[in-house]
Amino acid sequence: MSEGSFARRARTVAPWLGLVLMLGPLLLYAVSGLVAPGWAVICLLVLWAAAFVCCLLLRRSLPYLVLAMPFILVALWFAVISAGEHWLGWTA
Repeated sequence: MSEGSFARRARTVAPWLGLVLMLGPLLLYAVSGLVAPGWAVICLLVLWAAAFVCCLLLRRSLPYLVLAMPFILVALWFAVISAGEHWLGWTA
């Protein structure tokens, strides 16, 4: 397999793997109601849906961004939950 073939295959597989990995942040966002108030969970779910639509639209032009998006969303979830706990008094 040549180097160009590997890069082409990685560019094809990366966005689909990223879309499958988007289920992880969805699960985190959905169960955030154990710690965060309802309005925050709804905002997180709307953010996830917007990111998912962006991933669908960008899967051909920016496939590696689609692959990175689940990890970005997990980091954002951690930041939002930590900030809510620290500044807004969210507790489990």
